Amino acid sequence: MPRPRLYRKIRFNPDITYFKPQGVPMRFLEVIELTFEEVEALRLKNIEDFEQIECAKKMETSQSTFQRILSSAYKKISIALINGKAIEITNKNT
Repeated sequence: MPRPRLYRKIRFNPDITYFKPQGVPMRFLEVIELTFEEVEALRLKNIEDFEQIECAKKMETSQSTFQRILSSAYKKISIALINGKAIEITNKNT
């Protein structure tokens, strides 16, 4: 039985939660779900310019877990951009 999932500290609540390629109707698009914790990791690392250790402290998680969250976010965004998919920011835990 896996360990219960820990909740990360998230200090950002996005106003806009959906992005899609211009000119493509929604019915033709696949959707990639990006979690709030993935968006928070991206914000701390890329916008606030914190070092990875500081980002992990702010999210109250380990550095290795922070790296996994960040890698997951980068992969999802890359897939969406390269393959023309929509991105939905959700509060779901993966």
